[in-house]
Amino acid sequence: MIKKLDVDSNEFQTQLELTKQFTQKVCDQFGFVYNPEDDVNESVQQGLTRNKLIYGKRFCPCFMVVGETKEEQKEADNRICPCTPALEEEIPKDGKCRCGIFCTPEYAKNCAVEQAIEEATHTHFRGLSHEECSLLLQKENIDSDELQSLLEAREAGVIQFNLVDVREWMEWVGSRIVGTDYLVPTTSFYNALDQLETKKTVPCVVYCHIGSRSAYCQRMMKDLGFNQVSNLLHGIVGFQGEMTSGEE
Repeated sequence: MIKKLDVDSNEFQTQLELTKQFTQKVCDQFGFVYNPEDDVNESVQQGLTRNKLIYGKRFCPCFMVVGETKEEQKEADNRICPCTPALEEEIPKDGKCRCGIFCTPEYAKNCAVEQAIEEATHTHFRGLSHEECSLLLQKENIDSDELQSLLEAREAGVIQFNLVDVREWMEWVGSRIVGTDYLVPTTSFYNALDQLETKKTVPCVVYCHIGSRSAYCQRMMKDLGFNQVSNLLHGIVGFQGEMTSGEE
């Protein structure tokens, strides 16, 4: 049976305020900060409030509460906020608890930067900073907008990276992304990769037609010691930026 609560009631709102004070005390005690996304914090605080009103304890809202009686609930070892797995495993390892409300300052800072990057790259309302470019180039996959923003930043001297086309020569002649630095055809990959032998510390972005060949080459480059290699999602087919063609 679903237990319904009126979130607008005085009882709920009073307990919600107490829950907010509780989560702030947890942050202060352990040196955590809240998630940069307010919706995450509000959702978790409401879930904790609901469980407090129904069960008498702030059970973690990301997990089901097992047991009908208090004895059964204690026997089931339900997670009570702040739970031991979060304090001992999740936050030290992932930078946040399972629910996402409690974060390390470093994790929260990176999340805030990533949100700013997301807005900047997909609206192009401003250029990226060096820090933002560096974070983007650490991603496994980047999309068309992100690559365009990186190319703009490189043109402005903000960041350096190599853009590598792993398609075949005739595909490259027919159409390629403006700013492509190297052609390393998949069929002659190891020989053609000699061009980049001394540039393994420089971040790379690889692309092909739809992203499958480049994902394969990305894995090989990492195995060969390239520090950072990102793959262009959906390849040149999904790229919306400037293109060129011809042998030069």
